[in-house]
Amino acid sequence: MSVALLCPGQGAQRVGMAKDLAEMFPEARAVLEAVDEALGFALSAVMWNGPEELLTRTDHAQPALLAHSAAVWAVAGPSLAGRVAAAAGHSLGEYSAYAAAGALGLAQAARLVRRRGELMRDAGTARPGTMAAVMGLEADRVSEACRQASGPDGVVVAANLNAPDQTVISGDPGAVARAGELLKAAGAKRVLPLKVSGAFHSPLMAAAAERFQEALEQVELARPAFPVVANASAEPVRDPATARRLLAAQLTSPVRWVESVRTLASLGGEGMEFIEIGPGTVLSGLARRVTGTGRALSLGTAAEVAAFLEAA
Repeated sequence: MSVALLCPGQGAQRVGMAKDLAEMFPEARAVLEAVDEALGFALSAVMWNGPEELLTRTDHAQPALLAHSAAVWAVAGPSLAGRVAAAAGHSLGEYSAYAAAGALGLAQAARLVRRRGELMRDAGTARPGTMAAVMGLEADRVSEACRQASGPDGVVVAANLNAPDQTVISGDPGAVARAGELLKAAGAKRVLPLKVSGAFHSPLMAAAAERFQEALEQVELARPAFPVVANASAEPVRDPATARRLLAAQLTSPVRWVESVRTLASLGGEGMEFIEIGPGTVLSGLARRVTGTGRALSLGTAAEVAAFLEAA
């Protein structure tokens, strides 16, 4: 049975993350130590002990999520050798996917995503923005409401197309609020404000994207061992130059997650299994909703990884 890897993004971080993995598996502990060394401080201590406000900070959360996914992959990856048809990651998780595919070295990936987090945090400080999750409406209707709510005093866009009936909007606070009212009037079941430090995947990240392009140019990207489906295009990527271009575009482009999951399913063929590597179960749940299959599991805790290895 072929496998598609799913790598979680920001929001999945939790205090205590990956501590049980490090305690049970030497391979996981080595990954976390390598990330600490690459960054020049004990990120693992922030992951394990918090406080939550420090871990949630964008420049900490992003490398923490990458480290957790990489730790799981270091332990479970050998059991999946030859079975991975493709991978995808949600926003920050796209970097974890490239690292799992061997296109990015762990140390440079950790430094790169920390820089990404710093720039996104700075962009959010320079032009404060916000995001909200919209439940119960199709993405086209959400996008239309965003167009109606945008104007000279603020912009809002559909930023994360997570499921057929779940979309996250992002932009200037006033425009997001206007869009929220329009969406409620259009029949949205819920419009839930998100605790974020900026309007990610929107035009408000343009300054961060421009500066991040410079950081990307300094990073060596190899050809991935298996295709990585890009957020910005929902297409499989094997060419390093294309990967670099789409990673830069990702900061201001929507996360086309529904299309990405469908692309993964098409690459894996009959019997594809989705395996989420990293904290939480959100992406495996979305994979079930998008594809209508129950063949999805999460590997984030030591117990989950141990059970997987025992069954492999």
